[in-house]
Amino acid sequence: MKKSIIAAFTLSLAALVSFAPGAQSESADAFRESVLRDPDVPSIGNPQGDITIVEYFDYQCPYCKKVAPVLVKLASEDGMLRIVMKDWPIFGGASQYAARMVLASKYQDKYHEAHAALIGASTKLSEDVVRKLLGDAGIDVDRAIRDMETHKPAIEALLVRNNEQAEAIGFQGTPAFIVGTFRVPGVLDAAGFKQAIADARTAARKKK
Repeated sequence: MKKSIIAAFTLSLAALVSFAPGAQSESADAFRESVLRDPDVPSIGNPQGDITIVEYFDYQCPYCKKVAPVLVKLASEDGMLRIVMKDWPIFGGASQYAARMVLASKYQDKYHEAHAALIGASTKLSEDVVRKLLGDAGIDVDRAIRDMETHKPAIEALLVRNNEQAEAIGFQGTPAFIVGTFRVPGVLDAAGFKQAIADARTAARKKK
């Protein structure tokens, strides 16, 4: 790509802190860390990677489904990439149920299997469909339902944080990304992501 992704979207997380909930008492660094390194949010790739990609996604978003295998391939090809997956269920009740069930699946160490089952599904989601897809993927659905209730406060708090962050950053829909510390609102292809990652690394080096 001839045009730098970072140049195209130059508003950094630090600049966005004034729009964040509680911004008057929260520093730019704290807001950035809450976006990039929430310990309750699952990730793939290298946990110690030099560049983090944060994706805000919905299980019923067709563009999220399209980009999912691209992100997995990027993580496998780039050994210094960390990809953080933030549920942002904005397409109604089925999306919200899907997000809660997948997040509940992490309590049986099956988050990634559950995520893959739903993000890769081509059928329209409903509560029944979500349960069937998860069951077919090897998730103990009955346990996930119990865990969803048992851990409801933590799951709900996580979804609230994700939503507040996405709105504070100014995202209008899914998928939406942070690459390094810069926002990329919209879908990129593999080449676009690679350019954005390279731009983010260049920006990081300049700050040292």
